[in-house]
Amino acid sequence: MSGGVVRSMPAEPDENFMRALDRAVRHSIPKPIALILNYPANPTAYTASLDFYKEVVKYCREHSIFILSDLAYSEIYFDDEVPPSVLQIDGAMDITVEFTSMSKTYSMPGWRVGFAVGNERLIAALTRVKSYLDYGAFTPIQVAATAALNGSDSVIEDVRTVYRDRRDVMVESFGRAGWTIPSPKATMFAWAPIPDQFAHLGSLEFAKLLIQETGVAVAPGVGFGEYGDQYIRLALVENEQRIRQAARNVKKFLQSQPSHGNVVPITAAK
Repeated sequence: MSGGVVRSMPAEPDENFMRALDRAVRHSIPKPIALILNYPANPTAYTASLDFYKEVVKYCREHSIFILSDLAYSEIYFDDEVPPSVLQIDGAMDITVEFTSMSKTYSMPGWRVGFAVGNERLIAALTRVKSYLDYGAFTPIQVAATAALNGSDSVIEDVRTVYRDRRDVMVESFGRAGWTIPSPKATMFAWAPIPDQFAHLGSLEFAKLLIQETGVAVAPGVGFGEYGDQYIRLALVENEQRIRQAARNVKKFLQSQPSHGNVVPITAAK
């Protein structure tokens, strides 16, 4: 609505990210206003370190760029190391607004309850815009969100356990089916390369072929930006039995395909 333009970058939090950020800033006219971060990341499940955040904060302070950090998946992690917040870095509060949500941590999707913290000027602007465009959430939803935040943290560990178990089943069963799924460290998603024999199709055509032939719905990576077209996103939203069923369908499909040559996508009859 405000006329902004988005420029995509590779999302892996490493040296290549910083080089890509510098190129984006130097070659964008006018200079970018803000950098959006999302770690743990949807769709890639990448996690960021405090050292990475230090580099980003230092760069953005030097170039007068705001940081908008999406921390919605910070409680859905599977290793012992807790994903950090960029606001843990000295000076980050001066240029950052960080958002999080009740949807993932407390399994409350659709209730649209979350909060933001950070730079006073940006928070004031957000408050003003929302007062023009938004209404207060339904009171029982606010009460439920308050109860969740004030309740025991054991429910969060329960949620983590559910997603960890589903992740392990997906990685193991799809691997036996012939499709290697990199094991995500966090989030409720897996970010998987398209199998080699289908790479020429791109993510959209492969996703269409997969649902036609196996009944398994995935999100094509191209929907998340130009760097995602050789990947698809799988969501850990089904129970373990359904995940195994999906893997069996995928196995039958992969075994039915020739081992060499291109595969022609099948178009469903209208």
